[in-house]
Amino acid sequence: MKAIEAYVDGLNLLSIIVLYTLLWLITPRLPNPTPSGPKTNKLYDGLMRVSYSIIFIVGWAWCSNVMSHVEEPYLDEVFHIPQAQKFCQGRWTEWDDKITTPPGLYVLSKYYLAMMLRPECSVLDLRGVNIIAIIGLGILATHCRHLIETRRNDAKSPAPPVVLSFYSIHTGWNIALFPVLFFFSGLYYTDVVSTLSVLVAYYHHLRRVREERSSFLSDLVTIILGVVTLTMRQTNVFWVVVYMGGLEAVSAVKSLRPAPAKKPEFGTLLDCAKYYGWRYSLGDIHDPPLNTAWPDDLVVSALSIGVAAIFNPFRVLKKVWPHITIMGLFAGFVAWNGGVVLGDKSNHVATIHLAQMLYIWPMFAFFSFPLLLPSVISVLRFAHGLFTSVFGTVATKETSKESTQNPKTGTDMGEPTKKPPQVSAAYALLQTIVGNKLYQLALTPFLIALTLLVVKFNTIIHPFTLADNRHYMFYVFRYTIRRPGLFRYYLIVPYTVARWLCWDVLSGCGQGGFLSDHTQDCSGQYTYLRPGPFDNSPFSAASSQPRPEKPPSTDALESEVVGEKEGEDAKYHPYALIKLDEPTSNSTEPTSSSTAILLLLATTLSLVTAPLVEPRYFILPWVFWRLLIPAWKVHEHAVTHPVLTKLEDLPIIGALVRFSKKFDVRLVLETLWFILVNLVTMYIFIAKPYKWRDENGRILDGGRMQRFMW
Repeated sequence: MKAIEAYVDGLNLLSIIVLYTLLWLITPRLPNPTPSGPKTNKLYDGLMRVSYSIIFIVGWAWCSNVMSHVEEPYLDEVFHIPQAQKFCQGRWTEWDDKITTPPGLYVLSKYYLAMMLRPECSVLDLRGVNIIAIIGLGILATHCRHLIETRRNDAKSPAPPVVLSFYSIHTGWNIALFPVLFFFSGLYYTDVVSTLSVLVAYYHHLRRVREERSSFLSDLVTIILGVVTLTMRQTNVFWVVVYMGGLEAVSAVKSLRPAPAKKPEFGTLLDCAKYYGWRYSLGDIHDPPLNTAWPDDLVVSALSIGVAAIFNPFRVLKKVWPHITIMGLFAGFVAWNGGVVLGDKSNHVATIHLAQMLYIWPMFAFFSFPLLLPSVISVLRFAHGLFTSVFGTVATKETSKESTQNPKTGTDMGEPTKKPPQVSAAYALLQTIVGNKLYQLALTPFLIALTLLVVKFNTIIHPFTLADNRHYMFYVFRYTIRRPGLFRYYLIVPYTVARWLCWDVLSGCGQGGFLSDHTQDCSGQYTYLRPGPFDNSPFSAASSQPRPEKPPSTDALESEVVGEKEGEDAKYHPYALIKLDEPTSNSTEPTSSSTAILLLLATTLSLVTAPLVEPRYFILPWVFWRLLIPAWKVHEHAVTHPVLTKLEDLPIIGALVRFSKKFDVRLVLETLWFILVNLVTMYIFIAKPYKWRDENGRILDGGRMQRFMW
């Protein structure tokens, strides 16, 4: 009964109006592409409103159940709710020194609830703020994914297609249901609103990088949004400055578009370095899609972008000066405050905690394991490719021999051949090791050894982790890392496997290079066999092939020109949500190498400075990782393709196979998994309270009921 009363009390007319106003404001008004075409995308409008209305109703049900069982502020709410109520009462100068985060959430809550005609800021009202925030977060995630899909790796910047993909909508829905986020939507914590503020800044950033030149107003909005994110949580600086600022810098160098040049032959390492240093300084950088990148490509990509930025400082500064300004303002705050943390600094001392970068991968794998399932197929493809490469060597040699004996298949005999320069031993050795990826034989043992050193010398267990058994991390550490003997070293195996799986999923279709037989079946525009225009590495075989010229940033894609007869029926009709099997779909396109590098860098900076391990600290790394994951289609995997063809003839299974060619079935499994995890954790929080007792059985904490949570 209390839950129903709380639900009715919180679900007022104004909150519903705010929900639909938010949906209306952020939903693009779809133009009429043809005189007889639709004025709006009916299915898109309906799907967005129905799906997020469901989250709204379920969210209020969760919040109401929390109110019926936990009427008083719980755990960190003991600090957040009284402080917010002080702000609601206009007592701006009163501050609880135990609060370590900035007051952005409290200020937002005051003015939002005043608009809702609830100036008293009750516990229910404050908790309800996160319900609206989780809806806005999901909608923004949808549109961020849409902009990512329409931002191609060749630096074209077309106007966004008027139609969204099913994949982008479902991705946003699943991000809103992410268990760590959705759980705290029923409590008054900073995490949901903080994540929302960062996504607002990211949405603005994605629109900025589509423009050749950003306006001063756009720069000013970037600064304002960046500062707003910092008022929610200090660690957001790594995302708005390092991640988004880095992406702006990459966008600036990619817009240089120098004239193509023919790659000469090199005799020494110095000649090679001079040539590529010159090309990189002009902006001819190496930034291949992640599905075609090897570890050496990531290193060369970072070096090439760095060289281009150094030789074109003014172009880069024109793009990134807003982010530098944000960093300067943050540095000024740190100097004024005497540190990053507000209030009590004794338990939040910055440290170097490298083990955080080991824990993150199993956490990703646990929450997103449905996305990792196709990686098993990748292992099968790799084995099949290895078998083909080994037993296909003889045929390849015979073909090569036949080609050399036939003068018509080689170079025109009438052309004078240029004698190649004598190759130095050092250059030949480097080309052999890096070009043939022989370093991989040493890289994996090196990473395992590095993991071993981190586990041995940098495993930090914060006192809060040991003292508070209300958090799941207490039990994770208790039954894994804190177990006696060598158990913590055995965890190196799941750390390594989870890391590989997470990067494999982020890479999408095409990973595996010459040991893969499926690259021709990938629907992505660029694969190992079809390199893109930003493939310019001295160790890449594709770099020596003719590459497409980098197009002007203002040119639209052929498939996106409104009014084209080809593809018009596929894009413009009353129910024109893009499916994976349509030619206009970009959902399967992987991200670029530079984006993956910046994601890893920002994640590292935001985590290794925190001594405490909490799932909430992994929210933003997971959200950005999840946004960048490309879609997956069953028929992109050649090993199983013949089997799937036969299964299509079956009545029920055939329908599922056909469905999986149009939609990413992993997302359906991910939704079901998130619902299950949410139900279990919410049930434990509500139905399994307990009281703290000491070793002698005496009740502690005044007999207050304790509850399990993330």
